[in-house]
Amino acid sequence: MPGNLFVVVAPSGAGKTSLVASLLEHERNIRLSISYTTRAPRPGERDGREYHFVDKPRFEGMIAAGDFLEHANVYGNYYGTSRAWIQDELAGDHDVLLEIDWQGARQVRGLFPAMVGIFILPPSLAELRRRLQGRGKDSAETIERRMASAREEISHVLEFEYIIVNDRFEDALSELACVVRAARVSRAQQEARLAKLIDEFR
Repeated sequence: MPGNLFVVVAPSGAGKTSLVASLLEHERNIRLSISYTTRAPRPGERDGREYHFVDKPRFEGMIAAGDFLEHANVYGNYYGTSRAWIQDELAGDHDVLLEIDWQGARQVRGLFPAMVGIFILPPSLAELRRRLQGRGKDSAETIERRMASAREEISHVLEFEYIIVNDRFEDALSELACVVRAARVSRAQQEARLAKLIDEFR
């Protein structure tokens, strides 16, 4: 039985990366998809851990070959998800989680209609701005660009099955874990896994 495909989307600063990292510590049967990107590694990042870092010609060659499940150009850099890796992992009866943007999520849904879409919201735009400023690594111009991008991202929130507000981290993490566990016992999943048991009662 194929696993679940979880797609988590959030504006920058909403806490998506921290929530996903904590979820993966507690839910062992989820594989995190590692995206390909043409941007340069940041200090402390390692190829194959945060991203697969490739140059632009190789990425464009992969696009031409149909290697990506979804891909996008974000602030001048390409990002993409390996189609073959996702298909192979889902076939292994465990779950896969993607951290992508709303455009990528829309592309994925076209190929995997049963995906579970989860949107992480900040408690307010004011709080989102405070978090971005608190990082201390972005210029005022970059923060304004991220705020504009956040408004665009959030305008698509109702395209997702689940919406979680990351106000108190522990509560948001609990809700995210609940979504994962509920999906694992859905009728679509259990119909195949429990076929013999269900037949006993017929």
